[in-house]
Amino acid sequence: MANEIKRELTLTREFNAPRELVWKAWTDPKLITKWWGPRGVTTPTCDVDARVGGKMYIVMLAGKELGPFAGKEWPMKATIEEFVPPERMVSISEPLDEQMGIMLEVKNTLTLEEQGNKTKMTLHMVVTKVTKMGEFAVAGMEQGWNQSLDKLGELLGGM
Repeated sequence: MANEIKRELTLTREFNAPRELVWKAWTDPKLITKWWGPRGVTTPTCDVDARVGGKMYIVMLAGKELGPFAGKEWPMKATIEEFVPPERMVSISEPLDEQMGIMLEVKNTLTLEEQGNKTKMTLHMVVTKVTKMGEFAVAGMEQGWNQSLDKLGELLGGM
C-alpha cells in the first residue's frame, strides 16, 4: 500500500476581481472547466456539490500539446470538509488511476481575502498519502497548480 509522506505547498495569488467572483470560479462547474488543469489540459467532466460533505468529481484530459500523454484522462474525486462562502473551503482530494485506484490524498485549504476590488487567494496543500503511482503527480504538483492558477487569472481578467 502507500507509504505515508508529508509534502506541503502554499501558493498565493492576487486577482483583480471581487472575492465573490473568485469564489464562484472555484465552486461553479461551468467556470471550473474553463481553468482547471495545467496548460495543454482540458476539463471535460466537472461535477461539484458545493457544501460541507459535498463531493467533487473532475476529469482532466491531456491535449496534443502533451505529446505522449495526449488523450490520457486524469480523474480526481474530492470531499468538501469545510465550506464558508466566500472565504474558505477545505477539501480532501484523491487523484485516481484507472488500474490502481487512489494514487494520493491531498488536503486542500483555499482561503480568499478581500482587498478592495481585488482578492488575495491562498491555496495550501498537504499530501497526506501517496502511492508509487502517485509520485509523478506529487512531483508535478507545483508546476501544474501554478499553470492552473495562471489560467484562473486569465479567466477572471476576462470577466
